[in-house]
Amino acid sequence: GVEVGPQPQGVARADVLDKMRKIVKHGLDFVQLFNEGKEFPPCTIKVFKIMEKVDYPRNENDEIIAIIHPKLQDQDWQPLKNGDPLFLTLDGEVIPYQGNCTVYPTFINEAAYYEKKQAFVKTEKIKLTAKHLRSSVS
Repeated sequence: GVEVGPQPQGVARADVLDKMRKIVKHGLDFVQLFNEGKEFPPCTIKVFKIMEKVDYPRNENDEIIAIIHPKLQDQDWQPLKNGDPLFLTLDGEVIPYQGNCTVYPTFINEAAYYEKKQAFVKTEKIKLTAKHLRSSVS
């Protein structure tokens, strides 16, 4: 499957549709080249590995008491360091990120995840290395 976004629920965006078409085309091109016997050299790629889901701050009645800080909004995949603004209470108090390493939040403040108690997902940037690849079918 391919998930391309972010975009609001029920909204069709031309730029996001174009990105989806491009990634599907690249995938199909790879399959065709692989099936034709092309050998792909070893490579390294940076990816984001999910660490944990983070909920909104809540009170004793399980009600959300803070929102995503404006400096974090729309900053998916950008580094979040210890002390950076994370949430903003309804009283205007900033709740900073408290972590021992830089993380890369994603799915920040997405409407579809409110009911799942998810303000965002923390990810870490890692490198994956693939060996050469070639079809064994002649």
